[in-house]
Amino acid sequence: MKLDGRKAFRVRMDHKQSVNLMGSDGTWRRKCVLLDVSQSGAKIEVEGTLDVLQAKEFFLLLSSTGLAYRRCELVWIDGTTAGVHFITADGKRRPVSAPAAAAQTSVQSK
Repeated sequence: MKLDGRKAFRVRMDHKQSVNLMGSDGTWRRKCVLLDVSQSGAKIEVEGTLDVLQAKEFFLLLSSTGLAYRRCELVWIDGTTAGVHFITADGKRRPVSAPAAAAQTSVQSK
């Protein structure tokens, strides 16, 4: 399902998926709920103060052990909800792949 006219195919979570944000230097951590996710980014609801997001770059920890994570940057904040964009190892934004774009087209036409 493509939401809000976005470039990437997004999956909306049916159940609350608890994840964490962590500063790239490890000095802070915030609990949050994953609302939707795509290959290129995610929408999250953050618990607590959002002042730490001023860092602009941080990690989204997808597992309690920290073994599954994505490096990301802040795109927008609206109240307690935030949008993040995933960054690749070379420091560039993660592009939408051709298979994902083809899936978007087939889903939109149904």
